[in-house]
Amino acid sequence: MGIFSRGRKDEPVEDIDELDVSDAPEDDDLVDDEADEERINRTRGPFDADEIDDEIDRIDLGSLRITPVEGMQLRLELDQEQQSVVSAHAMLGESGVQLQAFAAPRTLGVWPDIRAEIADSITAQGGTAQVVDGPLGRELAATIPSRGPDGRAQNTDVRFMGVDGPRWFLRAVISGPAATDADQAAALVDIVRSVVVVRDDEARPPREALPLQVPEAASTTPVEPPAEPDTAQRSAADLRPFERGPEITEVR
Repeated sequence: MGIFSRGRKDEPVEDIDELDVSDAPEDDDLVDDEADEERINRTRGPFDADEIDDEIDRIDLGSLRITPVEGMQLRLELDQEQQSVVSAHAMLGESGVQLQAFAAPRTLGVWPDIRAEIADSITAQGGTAQVVDGPLGRELAATIPSRGPDGRAQNTDVRFMGVDGPRWFLRAVISGPAATDADQAAALVDIVRSVVVVRDDEARPPREALPLQVPEAASTTPVEPPAEPDTAQRSAADLRPFERGPEITEVR
């Protein structure tokens, strides 16, 4: 079942509680190469399309293919002006992970530089960001000041993860209770690991968003906005800032 719903804009950013990072990567998840010390071993994912030869039924979003899990809701964020999909949000209960894929150089990884830029943006807005070791390598544990539904200032914890692949970069942002609870985050990390990135053959500048599409089975029935839109994942340091548009939600 799929539905359209309009998202709401969020407000800027404030403070961080310490993040539980007990799900740090095992030694065999890291590539043993000084030049690529931040690159993880992707034998457990995320995958490049050329690395996959199986018959798993994944949701085809164009540059991203996501393996559905029980209870998952998939929300696609749309840019109304460009009439295009800009990100995918996989939701499990009260937590979720935002997924975006970008073009990257053939050899050099972009995550260290992007991570530093995100941290600078968050701290400039009054939030905090700390580099920690997570299940997919080095990530950012951040707290983003925003406005609640009643207009009051609030702090929201998020985790920014990044994975460099062959000519692509995958960014994952975990929000909700899973941002500070490793046990709850595990299922979302598994979703990130299951992602297949499909990099087209077009020459693209680094950090250009890879095109996403609405899955064929999604419905276009208009509905009311969700009661609690996810503000954390879109409140700071987007690689390519955009106006918040409507969403498609596909229930799995």
